[in-house]
Amino acid sequence: MTMTTTPPPAADRPDTAAALAPLKLLIAAPRGFCAGVDRAIEIVERALDRFGEPVYVRHEIVHNRFVVDGLKAKGAVFVEELDEVPDGKPVVFSAHGVPKVVPAAATERGLDWLDATCPLVSKVHRQAERQVEAGRHILFVGHKGHPEVIGTMGQVPEGSITLVETLEDVASLDFPPGTALSFLTQTTLSVDDTREIVAALRTRFPEISGPRAEDICYATSNRQTAVKSIAARCQLLLVIGAPNSSNSLRLVEVAEREGTPARLIQRGSEIDPAWLDGVETLGLTAGASAPEVLVREVVDALRAWRTVEEETVTTTVENMVFKLPRQLAD
Repeated sequence: MTMTTTPPPAADRPDTAAALAPLKLLIAAPRGFCAGVDRAIEIVERALDRFGEPVYVRHEIVHNRFVVDGLKAKGAVFVEELDEVPDGKPVVFSAHGVPKVVPAAATERGLDWLDATCPLVSKVHRQAERQVEAGRHILFVGHKGHPEVIGTMGQVPEGSITLVETLEDVASLDFPPGTALSFLTQTTLSVDDTREIVAALRTRFPEISGPRAEDICYATSNRQTAVKSIAARCQLLLVIGAPNSSNSLRLVEVAEREGTPARLIQRGSEIDPAWLDGVETLGLTAGASAPEVLVREVVDALRAWRTVEEETVTTTVENMVFKLPRQLAD
């Protein structure tokens, strides 16, 4: 789909030949919100309708400041730890998942709690439990400190899971011969990087057990494929997403791996017009936690400097929908 938007009146834009030069804008699809993010936001909104203000949320519900601020305006209160939630108030756990001890502590306190963990992350949690029950030590491919990693590693007893971040980590693993091993992965990793690490694990430990299907979620994979489809045609690619959003950072890396410079931005106001010097074709995408309204905001910002011709490049159509928790089901 191609759509041309005209720039603002001359009085509102730089009067230079560069400013008037047309800009081809390739917008990747799919982009932005995934089913897990849609579900998590709806859980908070429905909890506010059901319980009234305030509803507490442990950690950012998703990694996007615009979304978080919007929910704050509706009455959500974001906290870092459960002990910041007053007695008698409902609490929602973020889409990234939490260690088992968190809902257990909430139950012990008698709190009404809702789990907004993405079902695809919950699937990894259950896989981890099964691997430990089968007597296997888990090698978990992920990024240290990410909430999803903390949540997944917190599903199993300490000492039964080891974090693997790089190929160097694989090389340094030291397990006695015959140790029963398995691997799992964070859902928002680079498809290409993870493939290399998993291949290294299988080479190093030929008997290692792995999931039947990769743990990287459909939305992460689809957005990376979409970026690959446009990167070669662009002189620059913009990714809308937060600095702490793993899947957004991976989109930047995917573009750069394809040889295209890329920049991570959160809002249209962060664009430096100097970035557009010499750029005839610009790519645009959004991480899984970024709403479409921010995509349109970026397009409007670009129109302040250039005549923009939009083309949406679609690599797949997503129709995934996840059920709400039973407490909120109609």
